[in-house]
Amino acid sequence: TIRSLNSEESIKGYWGKDNLWIEMIKETKPDLVFISTNWDNHAPMAIKSMELGSHAFVEVPLANTIEDLWGIVNTSEKTRKHCMMLENVNYGREELMFLNICRKGLIGDLIHGEASYIHDLRAQMFQKDETSFDGYPGTGSWRTRQYAKNIGNLYPTHGLGPVAQYMSLARKEDSFKKIVSLSSPSKGRYLMAKKYFDKNHEWNNLEFKNGDINTSIIQTTYGKTIMIQWDETSPRPYTRLNLIQGTNGILAGGPTRAAFEKGFDGYTKDSKEWITGEGIDALYEKYDHPLYKRLNKITKESGHGGMDGIMVYRIIECLRNGDPLDQNVYEGCAWSSLIELTSNSVKNDGEPQKFPDFTRGNWTTTKPFDIIS
Repeated sequence: TIRSLNSEESIKGYWGKDNLWIEMIKETKPDLVFISTNWDNHAPMAIKSMELGSHAFVEVPLANTIEDLWGIVNTSEKTRKHCMMLENVNYGREELMFLNICRKGLIGDLIHGEASYIHDLRAQMFQKDETSFDGYPGTGSWRTRQYAKNIGNLYPTHGLGPVAQYMSLARKEDSFKKIVSLSSPSKGRYLMAKKYFDKNHEWNNLEFKNGDINTSIIQTTYGKTIMIQWDETSPRPYTRLNLIQGTNGILAGGPTRAAFEKGFDGYTKDSKEWITGEGIDALYEKYDHPLYKRLNKITKESGHGGMDGIMVYRIIECLRNGDPLDQNVYEGCAWSSLIELTSNSVKNDGEPQKFPDFTRGNWTTTKPFDIIS
C-alpha cells in the first residue's frame, strides 16, 4: 500500500497477486525500494527493482546462492543503482563503539574475530498455522522449511557483518580468502516436531537435514581468522559473540567486555582481566561512536534498540548527500556468500572453499569505512 507522507490515508493498494510489486514500481517510480520478503525472493526482487530504476535495500541475507549474488552485482553495476543489504547490527551501540576503538588502533593490529547468530527460534515452528501479518502465514511457514532445504550456515551476516567491518574486509586493508565448515548432527527440529505436532503435520514429514549448529573458520587474504557459528535450534541464550582480537587487547560482546594490555583508566591493570561493570560504562562514555552520539536520541525508539533507526537515517543521509553507502553491494554479497560456501564445505567433509571476489580485484583500492561523525 502506498501512503501519503503527510497522512495515514491510503492512496493506492497493490494486493492479491505475487507480482503486483512490479506494477507498483512501474507506476510510482520510487527512488528506493525496501525488500523484506522471504529469503528466496530477495535476489529476484532486488534485481528487478534496480532494472526498473530504483535503489534496492534488502533484508538479510542478500541472496541464498552465489549465482544470484553475481546477478545482483552485475545489475547494480549495469544500472548504476545502489543495492545495500540491511545489516542493522552494524549500527548497534556496541558494534559502533568497537568499530571506533578498532579505528583508533587501541587494540593494535587485528588478527582474529568471532561471530555468530545463536538464537533459539524453534518457536517459529508454531507459526506455520498461525497468522502474523494481515492474514499471511507467520515466518515459520517458510523459514522452518529452510532447515530441510539447505545445510550449512543459513544466516551468517548478523555476526559476520560487524567483524568484517572492523577488519575492513573486501576493502583496501584485507579481503576474504577461504572458509572451512562443519555441522553437528541434526536433532532439535526433529525432536520439536515429534513432541509438539501431530504425526501427520508437515513438520513430522520433513527431513531436517541441516545440523543444529554450524561452525566455520574463515581465513583472510592476509592471514586473519574468523570463527563463525550459526544455531537457531539449541536451547541456549542469544548471542552474536562479536569478538575482535588485536595485538594489544580484545573486545567481546554479549555482555560487552574489553581488555587492554595496559589496562583501562584505573579499572584494570592489564589484559589479564575483563573490564566490567562501571568500567564498561566508562568505556562507552569515552569511546561511544560519534554516529551513535548524534543519532541515538532521535532513533532510540526504533527497532532493535535503535540500530534500525540509525541505519535508515544513514541510508537517507548518504543518498541525499551523494555519499557512498556505509555498506556497499560487494560487502553484502561477500557476507551472504557464506550460505552456499558453508553448504559446499559441509557436503565435502569440511573441504576449504574459496570466496568469490565480487569486487573483481577492486577491493585493493576501496577505502575502508570511515568513522562518520
